[in-house]
Amino acid sequence: MTERLVRPALRAILEAIDGIETATRGKTLDEFRADWLLRHGVQRGVEIVSEAARRIPPELQSSQPDIPWAQITGIGNILRHEYHRVSDSLIWNVVQDHLPPLKAAVLAIEAQLEEYP
Repeated sequence: MTERLVRPALRAILEAIDGIETATRGKTLDEFRADWLLRHGVQRGVEIVSEAARRIPPELQSSQPDIPWAQITGIGNILRHEYHRVSDSLIWNVVQDHLPPLKAAVLAIEAQLEEYP
């Protein structure tokens, strides 16, 4: 996959994560659960992250081996097709525990691409 296609995917991931971070900053799980619009907005952001991650080629994904790429791409399918299985706690866990290292990994991939224009 060409860099031309990868960069927009990386930007989409970072924009979605930034939006999720802004929307959830200072919130608790109980506040998240009580806010329908927040929950659904965050779920949509996670879907975008999932879909954009599919556009990152395996050779770039492998440069960040601590990231569970298959789970990231898989959660989008769950949110789209098996939404009844999604718990607020699961999404909150993704936001709190998994998005920060993913953001760092995506920034590292961007830096890697900058090294080889």
